[in-house]
Amino acid sequence: MLRCSSRQAVSDFLRAADGDDLGFLETDWATLARDDQWPASATQDEDGPAIWLFIGGRGAGKTRAGAEWVRRAAIDRRLRPSGEDLVRIALVGPTLNEVRQVMVEGPSGLLAVHGARDVRPVFEPSRRQLTWPGLAIAQIFSAEEPDSLRGFQFHAAWCDELAKWRHARATWDMLEFGMRLGDNPQRVVTTTPRPIPLLKALMADPATLVTRATTADNAGFLAAGFLDHVMARYGGTALGRQELDAEIIEEVAGALFSRRLIEAGRKSAIPALTRIVVAVDPPVSRGPKAAACGIVCAGLGEDGRGYVLDDHTIEGASPMAWVARAAGLYHARAADRLVAEVNQGGDLVATLLGEVDATVAFRPVHARHGKRLRAEPVAALYEQGRVCHVGTFPELEDEMCSFVGGAEAERSPDRLDALVWALSDLMLRRPRSTPRIRQL
Repeated sequence: MLRCSSRQAVSDFLRAADGDDLGFLETDWATLARDDQWPASATQDEDGPAIWLFIGGRGAGKTRAGAEWVRRAAIDRRLRPSGEDLVRIALVGPTLNEVRQVMVEGPSGLLAVHGARDVRPVFEPSRRQLTWPGLAIAQIFSAEEPDSLRGFQFHAAWCDELAKWRHARATWDMLEFGMRLGDNPQRVVTTTPRPIPLLKALMADPATLVTRATTADNAGFLAAGFLDHVMARYGGTALGRQELDAEIIEEVAGALFSRRLIEAGRKSAIPALTRIVVAVDPPVSRGPKAAACGIVCAGLGEDGRGYVLDDHTIEGASPMAWVARAAGLYHARAADRLVAEVNQGGDLVATLLGEVDATVAFRPVHARHGKRLRAEPVAALYEQGRVCHVGTFPELEDEMCSFVGGAEAERSPDRLDALVWALSDLMLRRPRSTPRIRQL
């Protein structure tokens, strides 16, 4: 293939190529792809691996690789299972919205990678499926609903951003029960790494082919200046090593929170709760480049433990937008209270809540100590095994487990701040004293 040839050989070929040859090269993924994006041993055939795991940094070309793998599985008639009319494929992502916007309709998604000569798929959002007429059907699924995979069966599956899946193990298990068609059911997994147990188990599985790519490996297809910007800001940091260099970062020295403790307390279902709080950490700045507004919901169980239920943090939104989101979560969870830090915004949150929804029970909170001092009592709750996460919250957990604190921190831990306010209100706030009942 040309990508394995010398520069001179490529130049000679291009000079001699006619229009049809060049048109073919523009769409031939086996020619265009890097070795990590299209390893010969990962193609769908009898000898291919059961699982191809492509671990890559942000913008490393993971989506294109996954979409091209599915495209070939769907339209290459040579791969058609003997005696079967249609190839059945599962497309699984963190949410239905992400499956649609990234895996299907995105700039590197399934609708974009088909050339003029291909049988093009028809996307039916209402049925959650793509159909290649007479060739294949792909159903879309969300890791928020593991049981939605029940009853289906597949020849192949593409799992995107597995490390972000809310119910990773349960979703993977339900998918595995459905991988029962054809002689060699296969899966491709494309993800930025996080140290979740499922990802580490797949990497250790002898049936898994693992390839890796960094963000820099795909620099030629990224916006000008992007790589310089992110490397200047995150290069060498734990977050940068994970998100750009595709390393699995287990723990950060000096971090207040531990991934081990979070994993030990993770739950898949919400228990009976006595109180629920939505906490907001408002951004200081405004506009498209404003810091994120942390919005976290947590509940207090009948067992005395705190349960983290939601991370609805929003970035670059107007004050009215993030207040509306917080109020919506308050009602969706039938919360008892909404708390928000008011050091910077003063009466802003209360004023906006009055305009958006005056029925929300609101309590302002004031930061009297630095972020680390406020977070330390909450970290102690995790160490005591008194806090559980219901599902996974990748961005929140990354922020927690990389937070060391101190004035040198470049980014405000908005999600963590909201989490601290929520758990503090539920578990650390002193209740108001009540008058004693006088004995007669």
